[in-house]
Amino acid sequence: MALDRESARRPPPFATHRRCCRISVTLSTNNLYDAQDRKIKLPNLLTRRLALLAEDANLAMLTGGLRGIERETLRVEPTGKLAATPHPAALGSALTHPQITTDYAEALLEFITPPEHDIAVTLQKLDSIHRFAYSKLGDELLWSQSMPCQLPPEEGIQIAWYGTSNLGMLKHVYRRGLALRYGKAMQCIAGIHYNYSLDERLWPVLAVPNSGAPQAASAMALQSESYLAMIRNFRRYSWLLMYLFGASPALSAGFLRGRSHQLATLSADTLYLPYATSLRMSDLGYQNDAQSGLKPQENSLDIYVATLTRAVNQPYLPYAQLGLKKDGEWIQLSTNVLQIENEYYSTIRPKRVIRTGERPLQALCARGVQYVEVRCMDVDPFEPIGISLETARFLDAFLLFCALDESAPISEEQSRTFTENFARTVKEGRRPGLMLRQGDAAITLQEWGAQLLQRIAPVAALLDRQCGGAVHANSLALQARKLADPEATPSARVLAQVEGNGGSFAAFGLSQSQAHAAYFRAHPPVAEELAYFTALAAASMAEQAQIEQTPTASFDDYVAAYRSSNLCHTS
Repeated sequence: MALDRESARRPPPFATHRRCCRISVTLSTNNLYDAQDRKIKLPNLLTRRLALLAEDANLAMLTGGLRGIERETLRVEPTGKLAATPHPAALGSALTHPQITTDYAEALLEFITPPEHDIAVTLQKLDSIHRFAYSKLGDELLWSQSMPCQLPPEEGIQIAWYGTSNLGMLKHVYRRGLALRYGKAMQCIAGIHYNYSLDERLWPVLAVPNSGAPQAASAMALQSESYLAMIRNFRRYSWLLMYLFGASPALSAGFLRGRSHQLATLSADTLYLPYATSLRMSDLGYQNDAQSGLKPQENSLDIYVATLTRAVNQPYLPYAQLGLKKDGEWIQLSTNVLQIENEYYSTIRPKRVIRTGERPLQALCARGVQYVEVRCMDVDPFEPIGISLETARFLDAFLLFCALDESAPISEEQSRTFTENFARTVKEGRRPGLMLRQGDAAITLQEWGAQLLQRIAPVAALLDRQCGGAVHANSLALQARKLADPEATPSARVLAQVEGNGGSFAAFGLSQSQAHAAYFRAHPPVAEELAYFTALAAASMAEQAQIEQTPTASFDDYVAAYRSSNLCHTS
């Protein structure tokens, strides 16, 4: 009964292995940031781990991990208004299709790539999905922005529908609950989710005696602890991603539905913040009082799982007052802080491929962490598929750096600091002289960003040594230029384009959506791709029909069984 269907269909990791050619790269490790000589010196642990991975016996492991993309995008009318049509049948079943589904709103498509070892191949697969989708959309467009188009009143936004089966209704009622708790407009926000794993053979290599890595009791525990360490570093440094790739500094005025805010008015239909990078990731998104005190700690998997388990089982009075049903119809799955564990919105999640009848936290408890899902990336409105290869190459280097660098446990005070650095960057990241908190000291965003890029550089060099060329180093150079010139960031470019479209976010979004549509319609799927996706669509429709024809318990009993399932045995 797991709702994380796209993960359940992910092929087993490391089913294939892609080898790249090699070139010789010399790693420079003779620098730590020092107040007197103004240099950066690599921490000892990072230096040792880079040296281990540079050995011929270990280098190939760098290409053993998997990458996947989940891209969300709204279907809109040619005028830029939200499409009121149901999910196109020609695309297949949103319940069972492995690569084309919907997220929260019926009009919010989600494209899911199969996992690949090379992110370039992943993006090729994502491009193929887009081209097939456009061949079936008629005159509808795919919205080019993370923040929604001009939306109709709440009653005009349709919640995603997955058919009449118990599983389909469970997914639908969960989304009814989200609409009740957060409003339907929030269900139209789009993003890019980046799924990332490392070769499972890599963790024992990094944990050899005297490497500085934690010594775990089992291979599963070691891998889980290592991914949690990566997540801790991601929390320390993910503000940098928001500066470099945030692309939502403005939004349609009607999106806030009368909520109080501190945004400035750019035009009659557009609100913005002049130095913002990602309003999508600000407190305008999925935030409410129920989740305000919910902060799962990444210091151990047991603590992380236990925190979410409590939230799924902890009653919340305002939700209880709304009830489970209205006029005999289910309106939410539970009246607890979270309906299900995935309702907790975080910038990154530890994940594990789930099995039939299994919930995400059960999978983590039983078999540990298998990969991470990065959830903070905005859709790039200048890229037809929403993300560029250069961005993906940098993400690979950034995430590997987070995995290799020293990662101490995070205190509550440090956690608050990381949250404040992130929040400050999404709302005013391009403000001249913006200061962030680095330990006990203040530092400018640009200076800290430059330090991080220098520390990531040898990681990028190692990736380039294995794969050949200098694609990762080149991506770092692009990011360095953004640090030097805030006007080169996507958020600044978006604002410039919005102003060039009369100050209208809607006009800019429609213009970009039309340009991307023209690109995909000029490059329709080839015969082989068309046959492949047509067959997937037909198979998914047949699978949904079979599910709906199979006798099952009542939906009330189904929900009761789902809610009573034991998430984890940890305390």
